[in-house]
Amino acid sequence: MSGDMDYGRLPPADDDHFHHLNAHLVATDALMATLDNIEATIEAKAMMVAYGAAGFGKTMSVNSALRKVAPDVTYRLELRSGPTPRDIRHGLFHALGLPGEPPTRPIEFDTLLKETLSQTFRVLVCDEAQWMGRSSFEYWRHLWDDRHTDMAVIFAGGDNCYKVLKREPMLASRIFIWQQFRRMPEDEVVATLPAFHSLWAGVDPQMIRTIDRDAAHGNFRNWTNITKHMLNGMQQKGLTEVNQDLVNWVYSKLGGM
Repeated sequence: MSGDMDYGRLPPADDDHFHHLNAHLVATDALMATLDNIEATIEAKAMMVAYGAAGFGKTMSVNSALRKVAPDVTYRLELRSGPTPRDIRHGLFHALGLPGEPPTRPIEFDTLLKETLSQTFRVLVCDEAQWMGRSSFEYWRHLWDDRHTDMAVIFAGGDNCYKVLKREPMLASRIFIWQQFRRMPEDEVVATLPAFHSLWAGVDPQMIRTIDRDAAHGNFRNWTNITKHMLNGMQQKGLTEVNQDLVNWVYSKLGGM
């Protein structure tokens, strides 16, 4: 399982942008709401869930907010392939940079983690939380509920993590803030894109609206894909601005059109 996890501190800001575009972080409504919610969660030493469909900016918003408010006390792990409590134990062991070999017995392992998490306040971020089932969420609750641990927990994941938690009242009642990420409204797309990447600075807002309706659907990851294709097409065709022929060429690269 360890090969399917990424452990440790927050990634560099450049990693936030899909395709590593030379783009800018824009203070969208969702990003600003995430900043407010994470600040409140940290102040309360509570648990928060940021959830929604893929591509709506959950991970980018959470990472950006934590770089601003808690960069030195944030520890992050990304889970895949149906993690068990055992996997989370080992993930936390590595994310926290604990020395030596992990304990072999769960009781000893839990004692070590609780002692470590009692020494100083930490923010623990569990990305891709949609992969977790009830027992895994229950393990996070077990650590957070301990009267000695000093921590806030932020889950970022797809709709499934919301569904799992809401089915379990004991777990759901511990969540301080639920933040759903939805498609970006069309007016916000038009206002955001020119600030996101210079490619869109001179493009007719109506063309942006049409592309959003046809292909992007308010999903920022879709817009990043489209921007990357646009830049590639302009380079290949020797263009200096976006036109309808280029838009049609980009559409030919996208599935489901």
